[in-house]
Amino acid sequence: MNTRFLTIPGLASSGPNHWQTIWENQYPHLFSRVEQVNWDWPVKDEWVEKLQERIAGLTEPTILIAHSLGCITVAHWAQKYTSEYIDAALLVAPADADLSKRLNFVVGFTPVPRVLFPFKSIVVASANDMYASIGRSEMFAKSWGSEFINIGKKGHINAVSGLDDWQEGKKILEKLSRYNLVEV
Repeated sequence: MNTRFLTIPGLASSGPNHWQTIWENQYPHLFSRVEQVNWDWPVKDEWVEKLQERIAGLTEPTILIAHSLGCITVAHWAQKYTSEYIDAALLVAPADADLSKRLNFVVGFTPVPRVLFPFKSIVVASANDMYASIGRSEMFAKSWGSEFINIGKKGHINAVSGLDDWQEGKKILEKLSRYNLVEV
């Protein structure tokens, strides 16, 4: 069986210049996206159930690739559900729904679950992310049982960060996958 990748964007989804969208467009045979009903007014229960709908339909080993509030959605999902098809998760720039004033309008995402994930995971964080301090990102990684990688000052690790294809992210993803996406 082939490994697939399921992207879970955060607030406002991931636009055309976001590395998640670029990867999806580069590898449409490997990547698919969880779509939410409302990307601009996130409600935890809705987001978690949309993720569960996609995961419940999986038939092959899958690696979750979450960004920002998508990471917190994965944490809430892992607190409630499991799946034999989830092999691993790459959690990039987890948004601190507990402490970020920028996220005071999201519904139900607090407290951020601190549960050990039943799959391998890596948290990638930036030292100058406006949605979470590096210390909080590292704390999330420890509580989830994730490897933690600080990639320096890259903002929220999104389209504004100017990462484009984000080759460094692909190399990090190789730790979780047999694919070498840099050379595919």
